[in-house]
Amino acid sequence: MSLDAPLSGIHIVEFEGLGPGPLAGWMLAGMGARITLIARPSGRTSAPDALRGRDGDLLREGKTIVELDLKAPAGRDAALELIAQADALVEGLRPGVMERLGLGPDDCARRNPTLVYGRMTGWGQHGPLAAAAGHDLNYVALTGLLSLSAPRDGRPGLPPTVVGDAGGALGLAFGIVCALFDVRGGGPGRVVDGAIVDIVSMLGSLALWARANGQLDGAQPSLFHDAPFYDVYRCADGACVTIGALEPPFYALLVERLGLTDVDPASQYNRAHWPALKARFADVFAQQPSAHWRALLEGTDACFAPLLSVADAVTHPHNAARGIYRTDEHGNVRARVAPRFLPLTGDGTE
Repeated sequence: MSLDAPLSGIHIVEFEGLGPGPLAGWMLAGMGARITLIARPSGRTSAPDALRGRDGDLLREGKTIVELDLKAPAGRDAALELIAQADALVEGLRPGVMERLGLGPDDCARRNPTLVYGRMTGWGQHGPLAAAAGHDLNYVALTGLLSLSAPRDGRPGLPPTVVGDAGGALGLAFGIVCALFDVRGGGPGRVVDGAIVDIVSMLGSLALWARANGQLDGAQPSLFHDAPFYDVYRCADGACVTIGALEPPFYALLVERLGLTDVDPASQYNRAHWPALKARFADVFAQQPSAHWRALLEGTDACFAPLLSVADAVTHPHNAARGIYRTDEHGNVRARVAPRFLPLTGDGTE
């Protein structure tokens, strides 16, 4: 078995949907699973045209496409035949839809009692909102975590449009693999209830930890909103750079490289100094183009990185060295599945 294909030999049936379900399937395919994607006949979807699955789309990559009309008995029976031979299933329809199609967990369990039945929804399979429509932003908002992106008395910023969907996909894939591990050891089949609202709340545990320690959502200046050493700064050429020098040694190096000889690194966490120091940092960075700051700070312990466009991220030397991105024949940027696997040799080599 290849190190890069730990799920080789696993067969997963995926019912095509929007966003997180297909992304979970793509992640699993990238780890070596064989994905059979059941797509609706052409044109039979309520999704906006821009979001419909097409051959060549990233979220169909590495999957075998089978078109079935699940509302017709023959289509349903064909789907059940595939499920009978599968290890797992991924679906992202509203609660109750698969049951009405005759493809719910009970229907599938009668054909395959060890099946891992993965369900991807925003609100989950039960709860007052379970049947309601929603999208990424709504789910993240309900977790309380979106509010933490706002400075005091400010409006929360919109996160990248797929942070909830991407987190949900990763959580569902993780849940499916955990369940498969148990089933392979003799455990029973089961339903994996992958609710984005649950998974994003879990992924927000570090933010909740910071909040409990007074660094977010409190009365005092926030480390993640107000500190001069944790922010985005605009340079003379209009480009932006980021600083995240939280630890004293890293902060000391930063102020040294910036030439701020009158700034005492020992006063880093004196919050009364933060507003004036943030303004000063902004003035310093605005005096030189981003190339100057990259030459001075990138690769050091000052906790620096340029704020890159996606196009620039593809060609950045670090990302290129790790092969994180590639550009397909249509010019679309694609990321590799992560994490990657290295041999454990015991001889000091990789």
